[in-house]
Order: sequence, then C-alpha cells, then structure tokens
Amino acid sequence: MTNEASVVRAVRHGDVQVISISNPPVNALGVAVRQGLKQAIEQAQADAGVRAVLVVGEGKAFIAGADIREFGKPPMPPSLPEVCNQIEASAKLVVAAIHGPALGGGLEVAMSAHYRLALPAAKLGLPEVNLGLLPGAGGTQRAPRLMGAKAAAELMLSGKHLSARAAQAAGLVDRLAEGEDPVAAGLAYVNELLEQGAPLRRTRNLAIADKAAALAELDALQADTAKKSRGLFSPLKIVECVRAAVELPFDEGLARERALFVECLNSPQRAGLVHAFFAERETAKVPEARGAAPRALNRVAVIGGGTMGAGITVAALDAGLPVVMIERDAESIARGQANVEKVYNGLIAKGRMTEEGKAAILARYTPSTSYEAIADVDLVIEAVFEDIEVKKAVFQQLDRVCKPGAVLATNTSYLDIDAIAGSISRPQDVIGLHFFSPANIMKLLEIVVPARVSPDVVVTAFELARRMKKIPVRAGVCDGFIGNRILAVYKQAADYIMEDGASPYEIDEAVRGFGYPMGPFQVTDLAGGDIGWATRKRRAATRDPKARYVEVADRICERGWFGQKTGRGFYLYPQGARVGQADPEVLAIVDAERQKKGIAPRKFTAEEIMRRYMAAMVNEGAKVVEEGIALRPLDVDVTFLSGYGFPRFRGGPMKYADMVGLPAILEDIRTFAKEDPLFWKPAPLLEKLVAEGKDFASLNQAR
Repeated sequence: MTNEASVVRAVRHGDVQVISISNPPVNALGVAVRQGLKQAIEQAQADAGVRAVLVVGEGKAFIAGADIREFGKPPMPPSLPEVCNQIEASAKLVVAAIHGPALGGGLEVAMSAHYRLALPAAKLGLPEVNLGLLPGAGGTQRAPRLMGAKAAAELMLSGKHLSARAAQAAGLVDRLAEGEDPVAAGLAYVNELLEQGAPLRRTRNLAIADKAAALAELDALQADTAKKSRGLFSPLKIVECVRAAVELPFDEGLARERALFVECLNSPQRAGLVHAFFAERETAKVPEARGAAPRALNRVAVIGGGTMGAGITVAALDAGLPVVMIERDAESIARGQANVEKVYNGLIAKGRMTEEGKAAILARYTPSTSYEAIADVDLVIEAVFEDIEVKKAVFQQLDRVCKPGAVLATNTSYLDIDAIAGSISRPQDVIGLHFFSPANIMKLLEIVVPARVSPDVVVTAFELARRMKKIPVRAGVCDGFIGNRILAVYKQAADYIMEDGASPYEIDEAVRGFGYPMGPFQVTDLAGGDIGWATRKRRAATRDPKARYVEVADRICERGWFGQKTGRGFYLYPQGARVGQADPEVLAIVDAERQKKGIAPRKFTAEEIMRRYMAAMVNEGAKVVEEGIALRPLDVDVTFLSGYGFPRFRGGPMKYADMVGLPAILEDIRTFAKEDPLFWKPAPLLEKLVAEGKDFASLNQAR
C-alpha cells in the first residue's frame, strides 16, 4: 500500500523546502500524492526557517495527470482543487520546476505555483477532453489568466501538448533552464527570485485583458466547436468554463468549473472514453509476451510499391528503420518510389518537413527489382495483390532468399495465413501484419497469429508496432480476422435494411448521427466497390444457399461504378468531388431489386437502423471473442476505435453493448430473428453472459 510519506518527500536545501513527488511511473495524482502534497505545504508554512518551496517530480515526469483509475469511485480527501488552492494561497514563495510531462492535474498544480520553470524535455497540456472531461482543479480558470482565453480554450479542446519553448511563448512558463536536473535548476531559480524580492504572484489575481475581445473570440470558437465535436459532451463545457473565467470572479468561476466537471464525470461519454484509453494500453498484453523476447529488428523489406506498400514503407522509415522495397520491374519500382516520395513532398508543401529532412529519411530507402537485395533483412512485409496464389509465389521467393530467422509477414486483409505459412519450409516465421490504409497514418495494426508461428515472432510484431507508434491488436486466423469479419456482417445488416425500405443515404445519415465520420455506403465508395465485389465473388461458392443475399452492390459494380475513383458508386462524384451526391439511378436499382424479390418497402427511423446495425456488430463480436479470434472484448473495441471510425466516446462496440445492457441487445436480436433466423442467430456467448447476469467487461478481466 502506497502512503503519502513514501510518495511525497520534503527535504530542506538551506531555506528552501524541496517537495519531490515519487509515484512511479508518471507521478499520477492519486490520493496518497494529494495527501502528501497537502502535508508538505503545511509543514513548509509552519517552519520559520523555510523561505520558499520548490515542487519537482522524480523520475521522468513532473506530474502526468490525475489517477484516472479513481474516476467513478467515491472521492477521497483532499480533492485536487483543495490542494491547488492551498499551494496558491501559500504565504511563502512556491516554484514548480517542470521536466517531462506536466499534464492535466499536473499542469493544474504547476499553474497554482507562483512561478514556473521548464526544462528542455517538459511537455505541458490539459488533455482531459480525450477522456470526456475538462480540467477540474482550476485549470479552466488559471490557464486563461496566464495565456489568454482563446489560447487556453484551444489548448484544452485539442488535448495536445506544448513544448517547453512553446509553453514559455504562450505565457504558461516564466523561465526556461538547460540540463536535466529539476532540483538544481529549480533551486537556482528560487534563489534568484528570493534575492530579487519577487512578489507572490498568485494566478487567481491576474487579469484577463480586453474581456470584450476575449468573449467575441470565444463566441467564434464555440460555434466552430459545436460543428467539429459532433455530439461530444465535454468540448462545449470547456468553452463555457473559459467564458466563466472571463466573466466571473475567480471563486465563482471555480464553482462553475466544478459543477460542469461533475456533469462530465457522470456522462456515459466519460465511461466510453476512459475505457478506450485503458483498452488501448491493454492490447499489447498477449500470451506470447510472457515467455519470449523479440528477434532483431534492424532492417526491413516491403514487397510491393502500391498504395499499401508505399504507406508501410513510410511508416517503417518514420520509425527510423532502413527499408528495401521490391517491385517486379523497373516501371513498377519507379511508381513505388514516386508513391513514397509523394508522402514526403506533401509534408514539405505543408511546411512540416524540409528538403534536407526528406533526403535524410530517403537515405535509408533502397528501391530494387531483385529479391537478392533482401537477403540480410530481419523482417519482410509482403503487400502485393490480394490473391492467395500471388502471395504464395512471393513467399516462395522469400523462403529462398531470406536469412534463417527472418520474420516473414503478409499484409493480407482476409486470406488464410495458415495456408500461406504452410506453403513454405519455415511456417514458424510467418505472421500476418494487417495494416489499414493509408498505412503511414492509420493507427491500427492487426497482428494475425497463425497456428505454427513462434512466440518470439509474435513479440517481434508487437515491437514493430511500438516503434511505428501503431496500436496493435492480436487476432486469430479466419476470413477477415477481427475487423473485416465483423464488418462483413454489419454491412450485410445495412444491405438488408436498404432492401427492406431505407435508402443507402438514410442509413449513412443514421450511422453518422451515431458518431461515425462516414456511413457504410460512403466507406464502400471510398475504398472502391470492386474490392468488396471481388470478395463476394470469391465467397460465392461457399455461401449458404439459404442465406439472404442482397444484389444491389453487384448491380452497381456491373455498371463499372466503383465509387470515388470512377466518379460514381452508391453516390455521384461530379468533377472528382470528394463528397458524394445522392443518385436517383441507384435508388432505381434498389427499387428494382425490391420488386424482383416481392419486398414491400417500409420506413425505418434512425434509431431502428442503428439498433439493427449495432446488434449485428455486437453479435458477431461476441462470436469472434468466443472463438478466440479476439483475446478479449476490449480487443474488438480497439480494432473498431482505431481502424473503423467507431465513435470513441462510445468506447467500442462491446463497451457500447455493456452500456446499453446485454439483455436489451439480445432481446433485439431475438426479435429480428423472427424475420431471418439464419442471419440473426444469437451468439452463444451473448446468451451465456445474459443468463449469468454478466457483461463483456467481465471477460476483459478474466482472460
């Protein structure tokens, strides 16, 4: 059990009391830290020999925020606002020396000090919006007084961090110091302030200049936030708090902040966002990691220079790795090289990279048409056409040229990786790395684990994800793995809703209203309708003849309408427009298909559409967990949050099901099964959890 004495230490350096926070790994502001800070400040006040107080963090952080595991639990005194107010009210000079992260509550503590010093590695931010919250310990009131109302609101709404230099320019930090020792740098600054007779500069007493201009800026920001935040709860509350900082006396502003913080804390969005935060940190905890270390990972190769191959190459180059790209002939490798350079040229055009920076990165890039060029690489990622025979042919070459122990990865989205592994002499080295397009931007990496792979190959894949700053999810082998398997089912549900009476445009609108950036038919047009068409044709021979099959998408593809790239798909894209327009000819195709099957169309509300859409997603998610394709429900959640645009504030499909209640989801499935018992067959795991009064979260703990 941690106690306040061990996590907060007070040591006298002459007439300066140094208060050090030691709560590894990030000095989070749990109850013991808050109690320790309160006691240490009280002791300094009572000690006549102390003239000033220096607050520092030990290890690599100042204070990286509140202990979010306490959220939703009964509050334990002292509260963080109480501690911050006590620091600010100190009759003796208080200085915060910031190195590493000072985030959320950590920055609120620093803003309560009378002066702030930052070392080069400092990172300052108020990222509570990412958890569906707002700064609740005076941050919304103190930041505007230090950096201006608009800048403070934008910092909180973005959730981003400022560097030490940017924080000083913004007014959050008074002085920059060199070196890595916050105690030495802090003591030098404290003694300088004491010699100068510096006043106790309490942030609460600082004035916000030109309140009328500040309020006008907040009006514009509020309108912009309402458009951008698409139903999110906390962003507009943040603007409201900053408005209170401008309009109200400090203590009234604090009371307003606290009331709105509690509203955010009680919002279902907070539960969804906190779940997402923790789930993303859990996915790397896989069975293989318990007994294996990663193999060497110094040089990689990518086979294929198309959109996906180039994106993977950029992701590897950005991770600091040398990359050899292989294509079949001079023309193809020239295109691959152009695809890679296009990414960096885009960054240069936006002012985010220099020509010198591009040249330094491309010095690690080797385009080649010879497999012999990859004889010494540690890991190869195949990213060629999605055809198993084509991929097997590539793996034959890899088997021939790659050194023993090289990791051989395939970027397939659907295909049987066990079959690919079984086609060569070293199946133990083969793994799936399913990147999402564009691979240099999308965060999700599905790590697909075939039956005969060595544990250290799995661990190496997770190490690659870490270096690439990807969010990894372990998946088992099946058609589509976790994400695309579940996608295929809820896309079927959307097709059924369309054939039964809703237009594709109504369905997309309902899905956007739920919080997705795009609906399923927009996504089809963006990805290219021909991709799904090829998959449907591949599966045609094994499709259950009794299963309902909607042919609308096939009719559209037969006309050569593949989406944005052809100027029309489910939507029309005149003159290369990025946003589609409704197409009366598509509605005519839908109507003709209904008439052919004798379906009388009926109306669907947005709520009815989403109940079916989500029931299909959750039901298939339960099957994926039950079969071990996903280790835990949280792995399904992270897959959809990071790869499929699932609204983050809802926590993922399985967390959403828990929040709605599994009995309600199961009741919907049983109701829908009266129309189509084959498609709407309840997952046995869902039935079992409902019968036992449990939820999906219980399986996140158990596995």
